[in-house]
Amino acid sequence: MHTHRKQIKHFHEPGDCHELTFSCHQRKPLLTNPVWKKMLCHSIDQALIRYQFHLIAFVIMPEHVHLLVYPTAHDCKIDGFLAAIKRPFSYRIKQLLTKQQAPLLTELTIRTRPGKSAFRFWLEGPGFDRNFFSKKAVESAVNYIHLNPVKRKLSSESREWKWSSARWYESNGEFIDPDLPTIHGLPWGFFLQTH
Repeated sequence: MHTHRKQIKHFHEPGDCHELTFSCHQRKPLLTNPVWKKMLCHSIDQALIRYQFHLIAFVIMPEHVHLLVYPTAHDCKIDGFLAAIKRPFSYRIKQLLTKQQAPLLTELTIRTRPGKSAFRFWLEGPGFDRNFFSKKAVESAVNYIHLNPVKRKLSSESREWKWSSARWYESNGEFIDPDLPTIHGLPWGFFLQTH
């Protein structure tokens, strides 16, 4: 039986900001371990450099990730950028789980066809990609991203959630957490007014 996988067309116009959302396999809360989150931040940083993207805002939630990015190169490869985050991270997690002989390894190993199996940390497919071209839309997206942990009652204020760019914005770019990826802020060079 031939199954059709849902395809998302990643498209880009120069000047667009992209909000990218990707989820853990079966939307399981796999991103609760601070060590893993730190590893994911490193993976995001490496992909930003390799694909010449600037990170406007982000949040790591227990079962999904939101990134708001701005390509600095004319040739913008969203799918390559996402793969450069997800693949190395997934590989490292698989290595860790194998070493620890963790039951989670079995849980995340799925049969792809008879006699073949694959490790799945991430939900299959390209995730969600939305393009923004106005300042107002980008600012709304930044606020939406930062409010995720508050809406889920994981923190009472955005800035209390370590795994996001909220504290960086609150400090006008002065607060740098070495555990987090490099945050570049808004592409037009001013900071959001925090309320």
